[in-house]
Amino acid sequence: MRVLLVEDDTALGAAIRDQIAADGHSVDWVVRLDRAADALSSAAYDLLLLDLMLPDGLGVPFLKALRGRGDVTPVMILTALDQVSDRIAGLNAGADDYMVKPFDLAELSARIGSVARRYTGNPNPIVTLGLLTIDLAARSVALGGKSVILTAREWVLFEAFLQRPGQLFSKAQLEERLYSFDTEIDSNAIEVHVSRLRKKLGAHVIETERGLGYRLARA
Repeated sequence: MRVLLVEDDTALGAAIRDQIAADGHSVDWVVRLDRAADALSSAAYDLLLLDLMLPDGLGVPFLKALRGRGDVTPVMILTALDQVSDRIAGLNAGADDYMVKPFDLAELSARIGSVARRYTGNPNPIVTLGLLTIDLAARSVALGGKSVILTAREWVLFEAFLQRPGQLFSKAQLEERLYSFDTEIDSNAIEVHVSRLRKKLGAHVIETERGLGYRLARA
């Protein structure tokens, strides 16, 4: 997934960014709402992690405005505001989840996965694809009952295909899933990851539409 993190606490922001990156997702981190608005207007994000107290404003009005113009990007609020009234205000504004600081980073990873599954219409974490059994919650894959080890980036790439079965992804769309704005990308990075997935999961698990992109093969 491509994640936008809006957090002005530099220590916490760095920890969250590193956690998300370690999970294999691409993450862009900004510390102000105006920069968040710029980022949202220039790229397609799969998830917004939003603090409620930013140097240039409050997160709830920002979220209300986002929803008011029809933006359905999943939003998780990360805040120190722990009153029930704060939670209600955040959820009523259109948030999909609400986490109170301090929180465990492993729990954050789990909740990110849960929100992603809800938005792709597949709350069931177990997916079967031919001889493959995929546990989306545990981020694990078995081929014919034998565990297959994927790197973080391989998992995120494979997860992108699982979330949109049958959809054709261009190389640029897949790069956005894997890399943040400031990352230098090798020209053949996607081809390399797809090749490795095919070696581990089966030669025909990902189909190529020459000159157009890739899609998950039918079971």
